[in-house]
Amino acid sequence: MTTQEKLEKIVQTLDKKKAKDIRVIGITNLTIIADYFVIATGTSTTQVKALAGEVEYELSQCGVEPKSTEGYRSANWIVLDYADIVVHVFYEDTRAEYQLERLWADGEQVDISHLLIEEDAL
Repeated sequence: MTTQEKLEKIVQTLDKKKAKDIRVIGITNLTIIADYFVIATGTSTTQVKALAGEVEYELSQCGVEPKSTEGYRSANWIVLDYADIVVHVFYEDTRAEYQLERLWADGEQVDISHLLIEEDAL
């Protein structure tokens, strides 16, 4: 599975499960950590766990497993590290507190609008 296919699968999975404010930041030119950060918000710790769990499940169905996972216990900020893509699923207040988008503002804001389900279409 290519990085682009993986990225699309992650975004579509988060969107399908009603994650809020999904953002993709290209960080290839800024760090060796990964190529992309995917940032999304859940409205409860239960939803945060469900979002992260669904991403893990969907990618595992494609034979892709995370290198590491962190945060399931508190479910305020769950990180799924897929080497080339790091997925951050936040509880609303935690996302506001850490402001990853601001910290990585020099990264490329990737347009994912074509991957999201239009609300009007539902």
